[in-house]
Amino acid sequence: MTDDEVLAEFRAADALLEGHFILSSGLRSPRYLQCARVLMDPRRGARLAEALAARIPAELRQRISAVVAPAMGGVIAGHEMARALGVEAMFVERPTGTFELRRGFRLAPAQEVLMMEDVVTTGLSSREAIAAITAAGGRVVAGAALVDRSNGQADIGVPFFPLIRLDVPTYAADSLPPELAAIPAIKPGSRAAA
Repeated sequence: MTDDEVLAEFRAADALLEGHFILSSGLRSPRYLQCARVLMDPRRGARLAEALAARIPAELRQRISAVVAPAMGGVIAGHEMARALGVEAMFVERPTGTFELRRGFRLAPAQEVLMMEDVVTTGLSSREAIAAITAAGGRVVAGAALVDRSNGQADIGVPFFPLIRLDVPTYAADSLPPELAAIPAIKPGSRAAA
C-alpha cells in the first residue's frame, strides 16, 4: 500500500482533519489523523493492518507471538495487527496513571511481542507501553503504528515500522504560528494533554 493509498483510506473515512488540535503529548498541530474513524470499518482496518504486517521483515514477523497495544487508541489497531499476524492481542491500560497488563492478560517469560500503536508523535506512550510489557515479562522485539507523525524522529527503543510517516508540524502551546493561534483548539484524542 502506497502513502497515497493510505491517505485515501483516511480521507474516505473522514479521518484526516484540518484545524487546531491538541495532541495527547500536549503539542498543537494543524492536522490530525483520527485513527478511531479509519478503524470503524473492519474491512478498512484489516486492509491497513495487513499492509503494515507486510512491512515487517518476515524473520521478525515469525518471532512475534503476541501484539500488545496501549489503551485506548491502540486497542483496535492492535487487534487488527494481531489478526494479520495470526497471534493473540492484548492491551495495557493506565488504571492508576501507569500502563499495566490487566484483565487476566499474561505474557510468558521472554515472550516476543510487537507493541502496536495507532499514532506515534513523540514516542512517549510507546516507550511507556514497552516498559509495561517488559515489566510483565515480555520482550518487545519491534513496534509498529498506523501513523508516525514524528516523520521518523521518535525513538521508541526497538525497531519501529509505521504504515505511513507524515511530516506534520507541531508546536508548543506558547509558540503557535498566528494562523493556528487564531483558531480555537480542539482535543480529539483519548488522553488529557500532558
